[in-house]
Amino acid sequence: MTDAESTFDKLKGKAKEMGGKATGNDRLESEGQTDQLKAKAEELGNKVKDKVEGIKDSLTGNKKDDA
Repeated sequence: MTDAESTFDKLKGKAKEMGGKATGNDRLESEGQTDQLKAKAEELGNKVKDKVEGIKDSLTGNKKDDA
């Protein structure tokens, strides 16, 4: 999942949460909170993956092009 997709999922989750609060729908509110947590976990996973790849590259001498 890309950062843009994670951001979209967080916004979608926030909208669900707010909609649930506004209508008194506890299930919708919980779904929104869950969607936001999933998106945050995915972002964290991507950051860890990038760090591990960077460490691996530095240890093996591989350089990635940033272009």
